[in-house]
Amino acid sequence: MKKILVILAVMLMSFACSSEKKEASTTEAAPAPAATGSVLDEIVKRGELHVGLEAGYMPFELKNKQGDIVGFDVDMAERMAKDLGVKLVLVNTAWDGIIPSLLTKKFDIIMSGMTVTPERNVQVNFASPYITIGQTILIHKKHEGVVKSYADLNDPKYIISTKLGVTADYATKRFMPNATIRLFETEQEAVMEVINGKADAFVYDLPYNASFFSQNSENLVFLDDPFTYEPLAWAVRKGDYDFMNWLNNFLAQVKGDGFYEETYNKWFLTSDWLKDVQE
Repeated sequence: MKKILVILAVMLMSFACSSEKKEASTTEAAPAPAATGSVLDEIVKRGELHVGLEAGYMPFELKNKQGDIVGFDVDMAERMAKDLGVKLVLVNTAWDGIIPSLLTKKFDIIMSGMTVTPERNVQVNFASPYITIGQTILIHKKHEGVVKSYADLNDPKYIISTKLGVTADYATKRFMPNATIRLFETEQEAVMEVINGKADAFVYDLPYNASFFSQNSENLVFLDDPFTYEPLAWAVRKGDYDFMNWLNNFLAQVKGDGFYEETYNKWFLTSDWLKDVQE
């Protein structure tokens, strides 16, 4: 466990520049009113910050045993709402609909471990990246010592599982096009294919794989060297430069006053939160 946490810390901290909690609602938020100016002005006037996320990406956002959404992104959103002097409303949204929901004003911002890609950047604007990760691989124990990197999996005899429509999906198809690729609606479904012996490997983001491996090391081998470079950032609707300016300054502030480092340490350098994860 400690070894995995140290690996995760070293990899992420090498990229992430580290320097009252309000009760969060997880009910569906009403669509935000049509923009007449900056979304920032609307948020303050409304008295609520509506944040879109998908609660299933450890440790960025997940559900605890009480059914509440918690995680690194949630703590950052709570601090954001506090600094704005408004209430936080979390809008749990399926990943394949999260950008369309932002564009149709179901919420104000996506804070859900979203990787910045050129394709997404055509649809939305991204604030400055708040952390950088990459794709890693969990393989079935039976392949230990045989499969040593993503290149070894680029063979039709290997079945690789991952989640549909995320960067892991695209990275698997790009780097392992000859493998047999199976796509699933959720990370949990995909990784359980490997646990149950129905797939040989699972490709996904470093933080999720490190957390899952720490709980299932008896069945898996963790190839923890990322084979992609992926900055994560908050997404807003295009053209809202006032809101983006505020977000970038907010990120600089929390990195400067110690909040970012404290929150990072809580979710990436300890495993205390695992005991509260929904079973």
